[in-house]
Order: sequence, then structure tokens, then C-alpha cells
Amino acid sequence: MANEESKSAIMAAFLANLGVAVTKFVAFLLTGFSSMLAESIHSVADTGNQLLLLLGSRRASREATLEHPFGYGQQRYVYSFLVAIMLFVIGGLFALYEAYEKIHSALGETGYDPFESRWWWVPLAVVVAAMVMEGFSLRTAVRQSNKIRGRRSWLRFIRSTKSPELPVVLLEDFGALIGLSAAFLGIGLTILTANQVWDGVGSGVIGVLLIVLASFLAVEMGSLLVGEAASPELRREILRALESPEGVDRVINSRTMHLGPDEILVAAKLAVGRTDDAEEITSAINQAESAARECAPELHMVIYLEPDLDTSPDLPSVDGPGVTADPRESAVEDASRG
Repeated sequence: MANEESKSAIMAAFLANLGVAVTKFVAFLLTGFSSMLAESIHSVADTGNQLLLLLGSRRASREATLEHPFGYGQQRYVYSFLVAIMLFVIGGLFALYEAYEKIHSALGETGYDPFESRWWWVPLAVVVAAMVMEGFSLRTAVRQSNKIRGRRSWLRFIRSTKSPELPVVLLEDFGALIGLSAAFLGIGLTILTANQVWDGVGSGVIGVLLIVLASFLAVEMGSLLVGEAASPELRREILRALESPEGVDRVINSRTMHLGPDEILVAAKLAVGRTDDAEEITSAINQAESAARECAPELHMVIYLEPDLDTSPDLPSVDGPGVTADPRESAVEDASRG
């Protein structure tokens, strides 16, 4: 389900960015505004990013092999990380370079007349048209995200979702609208004041914005690449399911890790009775595995369960590497709830 929503948002963003890139570049050729060049390169990078996301989704769907026994689901995280790198290098650094060049040349230039060219109005019209197209793309991404976001805040959704494409598209489209606003302001001030420094400042704002967004995405995608556990809600559901069979006394400890947005690894040690025979233990483990799969039927689960004797029945079950959660994770959860 989430994969289908992601593909719809990606295609809407791809079509919008392609159209925006062409119109911005034409505006730059007609007027020479550096904000238009920075924005056109930004849109070209975004268009390439959508292709990378689609390619990652396609490559992630390949069947598991002996060399990759857990499949290729994490390819979606790899390509989303590449998107962050492209956004940083191609979009952000180029915009900062263009801003420097424009401001440097503008400081040594006198007698600039923005109305000398009959095309002076084109960049403003292009920016407005681009805002409309980017707004349509953002609206599509928001609608698709709302189908799986539930009651989570937007920040918490972006930070906690295991499907990387929707956060990437949401942040790209949001950044594009902010960047377009900066470009409109920079071009407008350039026309009003006949000072091209403002055009360079607009490019600089776009560059800083793209670098901030790219850095945020890189951190989030890097975390998914390293391997994130299932959400706290899902972990609780899995623990309840594993403890539901009569032959399972409790879960001694457990681990979960996403092998991809729709695939999860579950490993747990289950406490069984001291007098249970092999048939009873096998039946209890099979029931626990079936119950775990039923609690999240939309996910493909790779489950490894180990029976053991409970030597410390009074201790709580360990969910993760230790009894207490990482305080940084708790702080992030609290902040994300907004």
C-alpha cells in the first residue's frame, strides 16, 4: 500500500519538476537572472532524483539470492541516500557558487537597467507558474502521505516512516516552494532597485536551503541504511503476539530490524516450560510465529525464534539491546509528537 502511494507521489513530482526545469531554463536564457539558473539546476536535480527513487523501488523488488538472502529491500534506502547527496552537491553547492559569482560581478557593475530587455517580466511569470506546478506536486504528496500517516505529526511521520520516498518528495516539494519564494523576492528586488546583488542573494538563500534539506535527508536515510527497528507500536504488537500461545511463558528478549520498508526481521528468545517435550515446544513456536505475522499482515516478516528456559522470570522482557531505551531516541519521540 505504502509503495503504491509513494509511486503516485514520485510520478507527480517528476512531471512537475520536468516542466518547471524547462521553463526556468528558458527564462534564464532570455534574461540572464542567476536565480533562474540556480532554480533550473535545482529542478533538474529534482527530476533526476525522482528517476533515482523509481529505479531504487524497481531494484528493491528483486527476489532474494544466495548472495543476498534477505533480498534487496534496502536498495530503496540506498537510492534515497543518493538523492540527498545529489540535492546537496548539484542543487545546493551550485546555487551557492552561482550566488557568489553573481554578487561578485554585480558589485563591479554600474548602470544596470532591468527594463532594457523586453523579457524582464518572464522570470516572475515563470516563478509563479513553477509555484503552481510544485504546489500540485506537494498536494499530491500530502494526500498520499495522509493515507498512511495516521495521527502522527508531519515531523514525526518524516522521522519515523520506513518508506523513504514520501519524505524525500515532501521535503523536495516544500523546499522548492520556499526556494521559489526566495527567487521571486530576489528577482523582484533586482527589478525594483536595479541592483543585481539581490538576484545573487536569492540564489544564496536557495543554496543554503537545499544544503539544509539535503543534510536532514542524509541523516534520516543513513539511519535507515544502518538498520532501524520497527516502530514502538509495532514492537509491542509483535511481543503480545509472540506471548499469546499457551506454550510460551514470555519473551525473554527480542530484536527487530527493517530489511526494507515492507520487510522486517524478527528475532526472539521465548521462555517455554521445563517439562514441555519437543512436540509441544515446536507447536508453541509455530503458533507464536503465525500470531506475529497476523499482527502486521501488510509486512513480510523474516522470523527466527529460539526456545529457552526462563532463569530470571521476574525480570522484564528486553526489547532491543538493553532494558532502558536510548535517551536520545526518547527525546526525538517527544519532540516529534510536537
